[in-house]
Amino acid sequence: MLTEREAKRALISVSDKTGVVELGCALAKLGWEIISTGGTARVLKEAGLEVIPVSAVTGFPEILDGRVKTLHPKIHGGILARLDREEHRRQMAEQGIAPIDLVVVNLYPFAQTVSRPGVTLEEAVENIDIGGPAMVRAAAKNFAHTAVVVNPERYAAVIKELKEKGDLTLETRCRLAAEAFAHTAHYDALIAAYFSGLPQVEEEQFPPVLTLPFGRVQALRYGENPQQAAAFYASPGSGGLPGARQLQGKELSFNNLHDLNAAWELVLEFDEPTVVAVKHANPCGVGSAASVLEAYHLAYEADPVSIFGGIIAVNRTVDEETAREMLKIFLEVVAAPAFSEGALQVFAAKKNIRLLELAPEKSAAGGLDFKKVAGGLLLQTVDREPVGRAGCKVVTERAPSEEEWRQLIFAQKVVKHVKSNAIVIAREGQTVGIGAGQMSRIGAAKIALAQAGEKARGAVLGSDAFFPFPDTVEAAAAAGVTAIIQPGGSLQDEASIAACNRYGLAMVFTGRRYFKH
Repeated sequence: MLTEREAKRALISVSDKTGVVELGCALAKLGWEIISTGGTARVLKEAGLEVIPVSAVTGFPEILDGRVKTLHPKIHGGILARLDREEHRRQMAEQGIAPIDLVVVNLYPFAQTVSRPGVTLEEAVENIDIGGPAMVRAAAKNFAHTAVVVNPERYAAVIKELKEKGDLTLETRCRLAAEAFAHTAHYDALIAAYFSGLPQVEEEQFPPVLTLPFGRVQALRYGENPQQAAAFYASPGSGGLPGARQLQGKELSFNNLHDLNAAWELVLEFDEPTVVAVKHANPCGVGSAASVLEAYHLAYEADPVSIFGGIIAVNRTVDEETAREMLKIFLEVVAAPAFSEGALQVFAAKKNIRLLELAPEKSAAGGLDFKKVAGGLLLQTVDREPVGRAGCKVVTERAPSEEEWRQLIFAQKVVKHVKSNAIVIAREGQTVGIGAGQMSRIGAAKIALAQAGEKARGAVLGSDAFFPFPDTVEAAAAAGVTAIIQPGGSLQDEASIAACNRYGLAMVFTGRRYFKH
């Protein structure tokens, strides 16, 4: 614990001024001296507090536009001194260094700066804090003698403990040090990510050391199941779900967010008005049409059983009439770029349904996808290549008609977002059968064709990977499917092509696989 002295000293220098006046006032009432710098000192003085300038402690002025002010032995000696060692105390006395008992520091707003449109490299560089991280890390290292606080949310608890106990316990100091190291690590990760993305830096796709500058958006009630704890984290400036604006409804759950991501990624594949319904991270109904209302009807009718309790994503403004149709069943979430005033009034009748406004921005090319495995992470590039006719090859005697081409591309956009093995049956801008997550391709095909029933006649079939045997073609032909789209590349391709020719089916090879695990 700290050696008792006439007055303990706190060094306060914060970018985020939230609660700093209240903290300063509370420390002053407890008899603490306050050392401060720049804007923080000004705010504290305006509140009527006595503040010792850093330059008065160091005997040296702030120089180089404030780049050097706390990088001094009288500051870092006061922070790093072990007061339980006689030699440290002797050296401090010889050099005129007084202990600093509490460091309250948070860092220059680098993330906010680089997220501004048009920010220059010079502006970004000037918002890289040097003295702040040095003080935070020093105090965190010497936590047994110098407490460190980087989070304004901790001020009240720190003051309470100081009032009640006269000092902070070792357990409290350890927790604060852990948070401080996380604070500086996150800060450095943000800077590393920014520099790696600069055009003049040749970024390694898979660097030898991976830094992930994710910050917690919110704690969640539980994970996939009630016995699992969970939280939602976001990468600064990445857009997507963290940028969503919730207009009404209960707090989003872990499963809501997971399913919403699946629905949103799929709906952004389409340019025409489209509605996607997702259940357990797989689409259960997708519809594209001239209007949102018609697209919703198609998505609903694709699987009116599974859509119940599902997640809906729309790539257009949701209007009042569509909202009335949606409220005829129970839905967990509806996400769209916007909702009309009439739609919001309709949804207000069921306040538990979650409404989210999401920017309809397609993710930029590149980026990495992460999958957690025991003891590590798997990383891969994200497939942002648009699904279309480019690169497709007709391999059968009969080529698809223009309408079949439209439906084949529609099916393949959907199958890209269905868990493997995946088969999608589609017609007239609607999924009529989806086979997801099966151990065999024919198994997925049988599920999709059984769901489609009579609607398979005249429909098309999309597959996320090649056919290892012609059995899927045989089943599709028997159900009345007229055209197939698949990557190709199997040793049995010729057998599948021959089966298509035998039944008069058109088949297209894309050369692009869509496994999704």
